[in-house]
Amino acid sequence: MFVNPVRHITFDALDPYRIAEFWSAVTGFPVHPDDVEGDDEVLLESGQPGVPGLLFIRVPDTKAVKNRLHLDIQPPTGTRDETVERLIGLGAKLVDDRRDADGVAGWVVLADPEGNELCIERSAVERGLV
Repeated sequence: MFVNPVRHITFDALDPYRIAEFWSAVTGFPVHPDDVEGDDEVLLESGQPGVPGLLFIRVPDTKAVKNRLHLDIQPPTGTRDETVERLIGLGAKLVDDRRDADGVAGWVVLADPEGNELCIERSAVERGLV
């Protein structure tokens, strides 16, 4: 039996609770019930065995360079483009639009409110997976 050894994916954050709320909206993972605004560590739990949570830890410095790691998000419902617009509405910024001219293939690079990059791919629905 395979057990995923990755427990959390950890982000440095100036405001862990605020950025956790953004990523909760991205992933659907809830903020841990013991975590509150002002905490130095805030956890989003996947609620699924073997799926790592996202952990946000307060640091004093802002992001200085391009991410060496980022998450590729495949929305489970709706479309890629709807998700991009929703996340921009939540404070994400457009970094790079890699969608093909036909709008079918490609992805969109966004930055969360603290500058961490993420890619939004075509949704599971658009890929015919659900």
